[in-house]
Amino acid sequence: YLSGFGNEFTSEDPRCPGSLPFGQNNPQKCPYGLYAEQLSGTAFTAPRMENMRSWLYRIRPSVLHSPFIRIKNVNRGKGGEETDNRIRWKPFDMPDTGDSVDFVEGLHTLCGAGDPRTRHGIAIHIFLCNTSMNDKCFYNSDGDFLIVPQHGALDIITEFGKMKVEPNEICVLQILWSFTIATAHNGPTRGYILEVFNGHFQLPNLGPIGANGLANPRDFLTPVAWYEDRDVKGYRMISKYQGHLFQAEQDHSPFDVVAWHGNYVPYKYNLSLFMVVNAVQFDHCDPSIFTVLTCPSNKPGTAIADFVIFPPRWSVQEHTFRPPYYHRNCMSEFMGLIFGNYEAKEEGFLPGGGSLHSMMTPHGPDTQCFEAASNTNLIPTRVADGTQAFMFESSLSLSITKWGEETCKKLDGNYFKCWQSLKKHFNPNWKP
Repeated sequence: YLSGFGNEFTSEDPRCPGSLPFGQNNPQKCPYGLYAEQLSGTAFTAPRMENMRSWLYRIRPSVLHSPFIRIKNVNRGKGGEETDNRIRWKPFDMPDTGDSVDFVEGLHTLCGAGDPRTRHGIAIHIFLCNTSMNDKCFYNSDGDFLIVPQHGALDIITEFGKMKVEPNEICVLQILWSFTIATAHNGPTRGYILEVFNGHFQLPNLGPIGANGLANPRDFLTPVAWYEDRDVKGYRMISKYQGHLFQAEQDHSPFDVVAWHGNYVPYKYNLSLFMVVNAVQFDHCDPSIFTVLTCPSNKPGTAIADFVIFPPRWSVQEHTFRPPYYHRNCMSEFMGLIFGNYEAKEEGFLPGGGSLHSMMTPHGPDTQCFEAASNTNLIPTRVADGTQAFMFESSLSLSITKWGEETCKKLDGNYFKCWQSLKKHFNPNWKP
């Protein structure tokens, strides 16, 4: 891998030394008889520090495919049900061992907002698969995928090279790249996807934290160039465009990029490398201190989407209710659990499931957590050991799809009961 976030990288497959053109992007004749092709992640005229593009040098140009034919509609959340109820899903079922389901076939939209046609909005997906995408690739014309594996590792081939992404790692596959996903040993695989239509993920500003902390740029890894020169009759290309799936065919593998350079690249990140920042005196900071990546909106300080984690850490605050406080938020919060037990709800919120608290919907610790935290001896304590919970947070109001509400059959109708036994502790005769 190549390390660093937002870097200008160069890479060539060692089987073809000198395959990167020297001193220019688009020579009259490329080394080894390759084709030059630019992949633009931003407008040509975007400010230099924001401009994202890469040049690929490939055996065949990517235009060599048949016309696309619509094969399936994908429910993006538009037209789904609006509800401000607190929602929890039990773990989503992975495919039966007798069924063969690949990543594209096992992709289900849970909720979303906005529309990719206007390049504004997000979607949250669940993937449930048990077999590899054999002689099939996928590319997304709608937005960037932030993929969070929960069960089973993913072997991903992109036009830029190969990545292996395991639970407690994430990867970002940005708009327009082709990729194929193999499940490790063809075993059952489950995970979450945050898709953003507006722009690209970036590292959050650190402000008073200073130069270091949270996710460090050097810990993000980008694959090195790798190619295959393979003729395949009827190789299938699946495109997601305006929320619909289309299929085209070509007679070769699309992963024939011998060399590339640029800053518009896929990357992965190991969540265990996140450097936690927290309070050491009283109260505790807002969960924004746990932001790994953000996709900002045009309103300063407000995100189209944040990816936030709650990793193992020390809790040392004095005179403080240490778990997450009761809260009403102008943002929508979707939470998932990769493994372990989330501190504020140790029962009912399970790995492979999720919860959605829509904007301004009150939520917070369940009864068991509140009573324990209110009466415990406040000594330095380890929190979330053996646990990795995360949150997709958005300034948009999300609608649930029919799959998320009905088809998956995983809605927990008893979720609201976790707060019903909270007692009234008010005593008007209390004295300081």
